[in-house]
Amino acid sequence: MVINKKRLTFIFSIFLLFSCSKSSDISQTDLFPENGVLPSSINHNGSSRNYALYIPPGYNGKDALPVVFNFHGSNDNALDHLFNTSDMRSVASFEQNPFFLVYPEAGICDGKTTWNSSAQGGVNCLDDLDFIETLIDSLSLNFKIDESKIYACGYSEGGAMALSLGVSKSNRFAAVGSVSGTMLNFNTPLNPMPTIIVHGTDDGVFPYLGDTVNNSIQLQLDFWVHFNNTETVPLLSSETNNFNGITTEHYRYIQGDNNVAVEHYKIIGGIHRWRLDQAIFPAGSSADDDTGLLLWKFFENYSK
Repeated sequence: MVINKKRLTFIFSIFLLFSCSKSSDISQTDLFPENGVLPSSINHNGSSRNYALYIPPGYNGKDALPVVFNFHGSNDNALDHLFNTSDMRSVASFEQNPFFLVYPEAGICDGKTTWNSSAQGGVNCLDDLDFIETLIDSLSLNFKIDESKIYACGYSEGGAMALSLGVSKSNRFAAVGSVSGTMLNFNTPLNPMPTIIVHGTDDGVFPYLGDTVNNSIQLQLDFWVHFNNTETVPLLSSETNNFNGITTEHYRYIQGDNNVAVEHYKIIGGIHRWRLDQAIFPAGSSADDDTGLLLWKFFENYSK
C-alpha cells in the first residue's frame, strides 16, 4: 500500500496534538494513517467511551469542516459499522465539500452494545445524549469543526439515537437521519429539525407499519411534519432502478419553519439493511443508490 507522505505527516501531527494537549480529555488508542481512521476514546462520567474518527484528505487544520455522526445498530461496534456497514469515507472525501466522520460506540447493557436513545432513563443506564454532546465539545478543542454544520445519522437502533439527538439536542445538530431505524424519543425539540428517514417496506426488525412495540414510519413522519410545521401533503416522486428493478418513492414535506423539510425514501420491498437495495439484489448496480451520499445531499442543505 502506498502511503501519502504529506498525509502521514499531517496525521502524525494530529497524534502529537492528542498526546500534548492539556485542554482535551481525548486519548488516542491506535492509528491507521493509510485510511485516515483514528480509533479513539474519551472519558465521560468516569467511563471510557470509544469512537472512530475519519479525517478527510481535504482537512488542512485551518478551515472549519462539517461533522457527520454515524451510529451503529444494536450489538455492534464503531469500527465494524464503519468498515462493514456504512462506510461514508468516499462521500466525506469530496474535494469541494469534505467533512469529518464520527462513529461513536454504544455502552454495554445486558451483554450487548445498545444506545440509550430515550430522553431520560431507558434500557441503558449511560447518558448517551450527554456523551455525544461532550464528544462534540472535545472534538472542537482539537479540530477546526463547523459547529453550525453538525449532523447525525444511524442504522437500525442507531437511527433511533440519531433522531433522539434531533429531539433533545436540536441546539447542536443541524439535521438528522435514520436508516432502517425506529424512534423512541417524542419530546418537543427546541428548534426546527430537518429530518430524513429511509426505510424498506419489508423491514422485519422495525416493521414499516409498526407493531406492538415499534411506531410506524408514518407516525414518525407525522411527528416531524407537525413539529416542523411543513406542508402536510408531500411532493411525491418515484424511480425504478433499471439494474435491479427496485422502486423507491421519495416523499418531500417542504416549507417548514426556518425553511426546513422532512424527507422520506420508501424502498418498496426493502428489508433491514443500510444499503436497502443491496439487501435483495447483488452489488454493483449504481452509485446512485449509495445511502451515505443520499444522506449527505440532504444534510448539506442545512446549517444552524
